[in-house]
Amino acid sequence: MGLRQRWGWLTTAVAMVLAVVVVIVMGQGSGQQTSTQASTTTTTNPGPITAAGQATPAGATPTLPPPTGQQPAWMHKLKPGEKPPQFILFSFDGGASGPHWQSLLPIAERTGAKVTAMLSGPYLIPDREADEYTGPGHPKGASEIGFGGSDADIANRVAYLNRALADGMEFGTHYNGHFCQGFEPSVGSWSTAAWNTELDQFFAFLKEMDGKGLKITPDMIKGGRTPCLEGNWDQLFPSMKSHGFVYDTSHVSYGVTWPTVDRGLWEFPLPEVRVPAMDKNVVMMDFNFWYLLDGAKEDDAARAPEFTPIVLDTYRSVYQTVFNGNRAPMVIANHFNDWAGGAFSGAVEQFMGETCGKPDTVCATYSEIIHWLQLQDPAVLDALRGLPAAHN
Repeated sequence: MGLRQRWGWLTTAVAMVLAVVVVIVMGQGSGQQTSTQASTTTTTNPGPITAAGQATPAGATPTLPPPTGQQPAWMHKLKPGEKPPQFILFSFDGGASGPHWQSLLPIAERTGAKVTAMLSGPYLIPDREADEYTGPGHPKGASEIGFGGSDADIANRVAYLNRALADGMEFGTHYNGHFCQGFEPSVGSWSTAAWNTELDQFFAFLKEMDGKGLKITPDMIKGGRTPCLEGNWDQLFPSMKSHGFVYDTSHVSYGVTWPTVDRGLWEFPLPEVRVPAMDKNVVMMDFNFWYLLDGAKEDDAARAPEFTPIVLDTYRSVYQTVFNGNRAPMVIANHFNDWAGGAFSGAVEQFMGETCGKPDTVCATYSEIIHWLQLQDPAVLDALRGLPAAHN
């Protein structure tokens, strides 16, 4: 298992941020259980944040076609005085680990939860085809997260990704080479043309997988999260829009806030929250928890029984605060990883299992929530966005 480190951001205080190390991990399995475990961590580089912690609205509101088939009871226009459901957005960068899908899908089936996986393009092609990828400004075949492993790995991946799709999970993009600050030219410096190249290659890899049986098609990808939450949004967002995207989830908000429209895309920010056990703030992403707890030490697997309750308690605290407060969607950003002995995967799975079946609580995908938002009166959405950010 390889390990790389770089500096990034850990928390925001309105618009102030503290530095933190970022690590990228990729592991590969073997035998019948083979699956490339793609675990790319992200830093927390905030986008345009107002004093209330929300992205500044700008541009026309993007829309998705109305959903087809029978819809859940919560998918309706709010009646006067009716509270919105408490949405929870579970999202996983990389999205290409069979063992983690095997743990997650039974919980989702039992609770009715839906999650979103942000696929990394290199995990869709085998190592032998690495030269098919050229990151903007980088040598052919270079990737900070490696590639998809053997042909057998790819075949196994097709099977479990198809199962996740059949179970109603959504897929977005985590782009390709994961070139964060320190691996220049990093994504933060890319132009719209560079992002176009990156996304064109991502979709080429996805189309190539069609011939290998993958049922996730390019038209299903409606948004994504940037590597390390980095990027010049004025350069990135035009590329996203030209590729048919309607949402991004790469910004950071101070507290839990309602999504806004930023430069023509729905923006679902990752919230900075308080860790009750430490009385410190952190962006609600697994790696950021790990770094806060012990500096992201590689030899700390034995501390999982210590770390899992701290993270789980944070999730519970945030949920109660938001549920009893502004009811804004609660974004939980994770990776399929085994950092700290699986402490963070354990926390998110336990939280999902105990929370997603609760009354007035909906664990949904980004597109599902956008469909719900489209049903609401604009004045209602403006009122929700005008509520104070929720701080646990």
